[in-house]
Amino acid sequence: MLLDTASLYFRAYFGVPESVKAPDGTPVNAVRGLLDFISRLVADHRPDALVACWDDDWRPQFRVDAIPSYKAHRVAEFVEGDAPDAEEVPDTLSPQVPIIVDVLEAFGIARIGAAGYEADDVIGTLATASTADATLVVTGDRDLFQLVDDARGVRVLYPVKGVGDPAVIDDAAVLERYGVPASAYADFAILRGDPSDGLPGVKGIGEKTAAQLIGEYGDLAGVRRAAADPKAKLTPGRRKALLEASDYLDVAPLVVNVAKDVPIPAGFDPALPKAPRDPDAVGALAERWGLGGAVTRLTGTLADN
Repeated sequence: MLLDTASLYFRAYFGVPESVKAPDGTPVNAVRGLLDFISRLVADHRPDALVACWDDDWRPQFRVDAIPSYKAHRVAEFVEGDAPDAEEVPDTLSPQVPIIVDVLEAFGIARIGAAGYEADDVIGTLATASTADATLVVTGDRDLFQLVDDARGVRVLYPVKGVGDPAVIDDAAVLERYGVPASAYADFAILRGDPSDGLPGVKGIGEKTAAQLIGEYGDLAGVRRAAADPKAKLTPGRRKALLEASDYLDVAPLVVNVAKDVPIPAGFDPALPKAPRDPDAVGALAERWGLGGAVTRLTGTLADN
């Protein structure tokens, strides 16, 4: 089980009342919500291994170099040098992220990031390398639908309300929702664009047209070959739009396709523990931050897994 951790703790933050606070008044709604999400996911799906995948860089430079508008609307502060730009995050969520790190560490739940990459890329790398019979990716980000692969048992759990009743995204679900196979989802997303990530797409091409083009020409490369071929049966408007978007289409795959060759730290153990690795640290964190109920539930769930 591979968690898109930031996606889940953002969901927890907005789904659990901010009135949930530590004894000193610090909001801990995202922390408690995430721990309860993990408890529910483990109880429902019984994974042997679980990795909390992390955004070491939520806006990698290689993607920004390709498309400068990539996530630009979510930048709170542009940072000089190699450090990641500061992301716009609610003031009461930012202080909770280090607590999440501490709690995951104390429990012994693997947390993996890679310098210069997003959690999506860590997930892509681990999912591609997985030899398990089933690999479940838990995310609220549709971009990761591109990893779905029934033949390899890779599916996405896409939360609808909380994580208790997620949509299970397999090849059939992607085809039903978007009219393209999961293997073509990234190409479909490139054509359609995604304003939430600052990706412009091709002017005048929405979901239905993108799906139609992929259906007719197979993939992005096929669509582009058709646009360049006067004999291909494209409307003049679509041909013009695709040709005018050539510069975008040259670089968009680098941005939209998740990396599958991220350097993963050697020797990490993804096995899900049966008990907290450091019970004293877990107890101290539970007391300091008022996490007693969530910690007790997760501890019990791990013991039963």
